[in-house]
Amino acid sequence: MAIGMFGGTFDPVHMGHLRVAEEVREAYSMEKVYFVPARVQPFKQSGRGATAEERVRMLEMATRGNSFFRTSPVEIRRGGVSYSIDTVKHFARRFGDIYFVMGMDAFSDIGLWKAYRELFLYADFVVMVRPGIRPSGLPTGLSTETRQLDASTFEHASGKKIYFHHITQLDISSTRIRELARMGKSIKYLVPHPVERYIIKKGLYRN
Repeated sequence: MAIGMFGGTFDPVHMGHLRVAEEVREAYSMEKVYFVPARVQPFKQSGRGATAEERVRMLEMATRGNSFFRTSPVEIRRGGVSYSIDTVKHFARRFGDIYFVMGMDAFSDIGLWKAYRELFLYADFVVMVRPGIRPSGLPTGLSTETRQLDASTFEHASGKKIYFHHITQLDISSTRIRELARMGKSIKYLVPHPVERYIIKKGLYRN
C-alpha cells in the first residue's frame, strides 16, 4: 500500500487540513498520510508566525488521535529552504509508492518549483479541488509529457498518475486563525482542542 505526503507550512494546522487528508487517505487507500511541515518555503519567506519547532509540535498534537496520520520533521531537520524534490526522493527511498497530496493553487504554480519535472518520476499526485472549482488543467510544460485518461486523471510518461480529486471544503484558513489569535479572539473549533490550548498557552501570533 502507498503512503501520502502532505506538505505545507501548517501555521497553524487546522481542521480543514485534517479533513482533506482523511478524505484522500480513504479514497486512495493510503496506509499512512505524513504531514510534512516546511522549514522555509521558497515562496513564503515573509511574515511572522510560529517557529518550525512549534509547528511540528502542533501537528503532533493534531494527528495523535488518528492512527493513519504521522508528522515528519524531515524538512525541519534538513535545514535551509525546503524543496519538494528532496522530500519526495526521501519518501520514495523509504516507501516506494507515494502520493504527493497538494492543493490546486500549489499545483498551478508547480512549474516554478525546483526540478519540478523530476517529481513525476517518483510520485503519483493527488490535487485537491475545492467545490465549485473546475480543474485548470496541467501547468505549462507538462501537457507534452502526459496523456488524459478520463475527466480527472492524467498519466505521466513515467507511468505515474495525476488525480484531480474534489474535496469537502471547510472554509478555514491559517491566515484567519492567526488574525483571530492576534486579536485575542476565539479559535475554538477551527483547530483541534490541544492545538487551541497550545496557541493560547504559548501566546502564539499575538505580536
